[in-house]
Amino acid sequence: MGIESLVRPEILNLKRYVTARQESATVRMNANELPWPSQSDSATVPLMPLNRYPEIRPQQLQEVLADYYGVPLKCLLATRGSSEAIDLLIRAFCQAGRDSIVVTPPTFSMYRVYADIQGAETLSAPMLPCNNFQLDVDALLATCKPGTKIIFICSPNNPTGHVTPAAQILEIARARREKSIVVVDEAYAEFSEAVSLCSSLEGFDNIVVLRTLSKALALAGARCGAVVGAAPLIGWLDAMLAPYALATPVIDSVLRAFTVENLRTSRDALAHIVRERERLRKALSSQSQVEHIWPSQTNFLLVRFRNLGRVVDQLRLQRILVRDFPHDTQLAECARITVGTPEENDLLIAALRDGGEVS
Repeated sequence: MGIESLVRPEILNLKRYVTARQESATVRMNANELPWPSQSDSATVPLMPLNRYPEIRPQQLQEVLADYYGVPLKCLLATRGSSEAIDLLIRAFCQAGRDSIVVTPPTFSMYRVYADIQGAETLSAPMLPCNNFQLDVDALLATCKPGTKIIFICSPNNPTGHVTPAAQILEIARARREKSIVVVDEAYAEFSEAVSLCSSLEGFDNIVVLRTLSKALALAGARCGAVVGAAPLIGWLDAMLAPYALATPVIDSVLRAFTVENLRTSRDALAHIVRERERLRKALSSQSQVEHIWPSQTNFLLVRFRNLGRVVDQLRLQRILVRDFPHDTQLAECARITVGTPEENDLLIAALRDGGEVS
């Protein structure tokens, strides 16, 4: 069998995370990126020399992020995107072959991937289309096992776009106190009017919040995020995180993004995306190909089409990419469409309109 015999079975059987397609000269409406670059991109020369290692933990960056999210510095750890925080949490809390996580599909599939890598079981408490993808708290709690260490709740949720009410999340945290941590993934929080669960940390040592700069601050290429939680928990994760985790150009880019002027520009861009989201929703609602559009508090729309395969093929002819989910029965005939620039949104609307009636 060769070297394959040395690989852990969990890795050999791992179902990879399926990323959004990347093709040159296309309109990318499939990856939930902000369509405009960050203002910090205009300065490319690092503030710190690259012949030196960066700080083991970037103090100024963590102070800026703690202030931005309104939490004590000791309760935040900067990570390489929020995905690294997911990996750290599962490795910290889940013993291979013994413990489990609970997810609420359809949701971000990297929770399952990292659990599979760790050898932890993934339990599902599905959110159903017939219930408008609302969370069933009783069903979720009934899904938990004695070894359930982590419950992941993405809010606003990817790919459905809806927010889980804070009251429901707090109910789950109370019910699972000293049994599970409740991880609230707020990657899309800036597009929503909901209050961040960061404000509830003081009363709940088993609530953890994930944040990222990839979406609202247009820094997907920088790979920077943060995990927020009780100080002891952050200390354990800090001990696990590799030294010099964030590269010097990443630290510099993020700090540039947090100037008063750039933050004002980011807020304006967010407001523009929200307006475009509603314009796009109204325009798509009148299309004969569209069967249903779910309400969204993100920078994307989940749309069910009458014939998704034909729509995807037609959009590709116009070099427009959207995200479909061919292996997820809950999302049959559905596509996730990222809100683009006004010009990109117009291209999408026109391409669907020109397609005519879909049988």
